Amino acid sequence: MIALDFGAVLVEWPALLRGAAFTLGLTAISAVLGVGLGVACGWARAHGPAWLRTIVGVYVELIRNTPFIVQLFFIFFGLPSLGVKLTPEIASVIAMVVNLGAYAAEIARAGIEGTPRGQIEAARSLAMSEAQVFLRVVLPPALGRVWPAMTSQIVIVMLGSAVCGQIAAQELSYAANLIQSRNFRAFEAFIVATAIYLALSIVVRQTLHWIGPKWIFGRMPQSR
Repeated sequence: MIALDFGAVLVEWPALLRGAAFTLGLTAISAVLGVGLGVACGWARAHGPAWLRTIVGVYVELIRNTPFIVQLFFIFFGLPSLGVKLTPEIASVIAMVVNLGAYAAEIARAGIEGTPRGQIEAARSLAMSEAQVFLRVVLPPALGRVWPAMTSQIVIVMLGSAVCGQIAAQELSYAANLIQSRNFRAFEAFIVATAIYLALSIVVRQTLHWIGPKWIFGRMPQSR
């Protein structure tokens, strides 16, 4: 009979806490930059000039059709051959931002293209600039329409950060692997890590659901 010893893992709670905090830090930075990149790319695909739509389209298709771990390895192991050396932390952030940006671009584009044409024309008739029309009239309700999908994508990217431990970024999976290498309790270590990832997912999702309408796209009426 297998004897489980979760105490041998939980006694290493400082390492697990640091790993969870590092994962949340990676997610927070990547979410802000990745969603910003996604919105910019979403606008480019919806309203940008042809040459910009082509460039953004290639970027989106390239990232969406290749594994995240390959993108991460290319940034961390491939770029040094071009003279660009990055720390594991910086490489992880760049990889997560680039990955989230590509998926967020399609999500944002769906929201932007769902804005009624009459609403845009009404804003222009008030002598608003194109930037004001986009930032004040188009973007807030667009984000409101797609925020649940955007939230899910941010959570997916957070869970994908587990592979960043492969380049020695000290996130949660790295901590779990380090613990099991010390006490040989791999089953217990990764069960605990799984439970923490589940808790982080719930916390991040609920936090984003609260932050969205309160701070990001406000309480503006949503167009139907």
